[in-house]
Amino acid sequence: MAVELNSLPRMICLEDFGGNYAAFIVAVYQVFFRDFIRHKAMFGSHQLHLKYHPAFQDRPYAFYHMTHKGDIENERLPDLRRCERIPWARPTIEQTEALGLRFWEQTERRNGRRICIWLEVDNGDDYFVILYVHRNYVRLLTAFYGDSPNYAKKRKKEYDEWKANVGRDFTPDELVSDIISRMPAPEEESQAQ
Repeated sequence: MAVELNSLPRMICLEDFGGNYAAFIVAVYQVFFRDFIRHKAMFGSHQLHLKYHPAFQDRPYAFYHMTHKGDIENERLPDLRRCERIPWARPTIEQTEALGLRFWEQTERRNGRRICIWLEVDNGDDYFVILYVHRNYVRLLTAFYGDSPNYAKKRKKEYDEWKANVGRDFTPDELVSDIISRMPAPEEESQAQ
């Protein structure tokens, strides 16, 4: 179900700062700091953790990952679309059920454990947040703008296949618990390495 754009927090636009990128990125970071550092975000009853190291420009690595894009980690470039939508990240995570958002385990990933949350906006601005489930906590990995219709189609197919496989709806807590229940015991993990 698509969410109405006017029901979401206002985006932060570079134009609001007269094209001054330095002032813009400070404002983007202020929202990130408020939403994820000062006030911890929750996915269900799970408080989200952030990756802080390696720090990028004296800011947590998670912020870098949510505002830059690229396949080579240390060569990622600023992504204005990701930056603009940073105010959407926390509501996407915390209001997953209230907004009727799709969320699922991305099983095609190397070791699973990823949860994708899809904020489908009525104007076509799809926004995705990716979480990673650890045995004792859930970590915010990244968030990004779905910049092509093909991306949304692929995620819809991925979601539909996952949903057909699991055969039921989950709450955020149930999904996290389900993923944890399938993790090997700590001693099995260490033996496999």
